Amino acid sequence: MDVWDGTSYQRVLAVGDQAVHITVTQSGEKGAPQLTVTALGAGRGESQKAAITEAVERLLGTRVDLRPFYRFAATQPRLGQLAAQFRGLKPPRFPTVFEAVVNGIACQQLSLAVGITLLNRLSAACGLAFSDARGTQHAFPRPVDLAAMSEQDLRPLGFSRNKSRALIELACGAAEGRLDLEALAHLPEEEALARLLELRGVGRWTAEYVLLRGLGRTNVFPGDDVGARNNLARWLRLRKPLDYDRVASVLGTWKQFGGLVYFHLLLSRLERSAALTSEPGRAVE
Repeated sequence: MDVWDGTSYQRVLAVGDQAVHITVTQSGEKGAPQLTVTALGAGRGESQKAAITEAVERLLGTRVDLRPFYRFAATQPRLGQLAAQFRGLKPPRFPTVFEAVVNGIACQQLSLAVGITLLNRLSAACGLAFSDARGTQHAFPRPVDLAAMSEQDLRPLGFSRNKSRALIELACGAAEGRLDLEALAHLPEEEALARLLELRGVGRWTAEYVLLRGLGRTNVFPGDDVGARNNLARWLRLRKPLDYDRVASVLGTWKQFGGLVYFHLLLSRLERSAALTSEPGRAVE
């Protein structure tokens, strides 16, 4: 769904009932970058333009003000070094909270690579299609798209019975208007967390993941993310593995920026594993 070709970021968005292919490129001098967004398949209406703009701002975190984080990091030697290494990193979000919840459920107890494979299969199976000379790409399914699927449709894609049931129930609730996931953005963190935990198939890890990746709560470090805990322990050179409670303890005064620490450590791991690349056509991981 997400492609980096070495110079631009590309994705297909579902804008209303249309599949819109966006290409985002960056230009300008250091310190004054400018993003240019090209949208193919979109109409000229202001509502479509606004929807595309909002999606890009969420996906790339362009509206997030990092100055408080950098001011604080400058007072913390270890954190300051990490922040400087990836200075300019914006915290990405999914364009909708629905997509964040589906991602969270799909990726439970799976590697990132396997989770991405399942999500790409899901998009190809029921997402709006955009076709041009380069081929066909699919948008992430809207609630109405996924609600039209059955558990039997999802099982061949690699989803377990429980995950299939949870995804269909989530999609039906959102499509029928019984579940307003975007409204969670207006709730205090604890209340939003409690509402998410009421959903079938959503546990503490998924709920905190959605707070960070769907609602942009950059103070949230998903403490049940084993990979993230290992990244944190390795970075702090701890001898003992971390559990959920110790994550909050070792973050200490950094806790207010827990989500930003999470993203920086993830990027650091990807860099060490040589997963960061500018190879044309490589999917964004």
